[in-house]
Amino acid sequence: MIRTLTIPAPGQGLHEFTDEVRAVVAASGAREGLCTVFVRHTSASLIIQENADPSARRDLEAWLNRLVPENDPMYTHDSEGPDDMPAHVKAALTAVSLSIPIVDGKLALGTWQGIYLWEHRRSPHRRQVVVHVTA
Repeated sequence: MIRTLTIPAPGQGLHEFTDEVRAVVAASGAREGLCTVFVRHTSASLIIQENADPSARRDLEAWLNRLVPENDPMYTHDSEGPDDMPAHVKAALTAVSLSIPIVDGKLALGTWQGIYLWEHRRSPHRRQVVVHVTA
């Protein structure tokens, strides 16, 4: 089963969509298998991260912004603004796809794990995420 989800991202940061992926897995009827999640963009990425304490997400966002700052004079690709090239670098350093086992009809995520779209651009976007369930 393949479904394309549209994930709203009001701006830069981590946006959880675990429940949407769980719904696709449930609709597939798969008891065991693999769920692959893939983002169809070059300035956003995917991550599995703690979903209990928001400070973990804030710290990750701050760390990546320090690692890949805007307005670096070495960037030449800036046609869409100062967050353009940094967004591409951040996506290259993180992941555009995730693989999650399905066990007993459910995602085999840990207790505190959630699936996040990591939006690297400042302006709002609606990102396309493809979810592929194989049994």
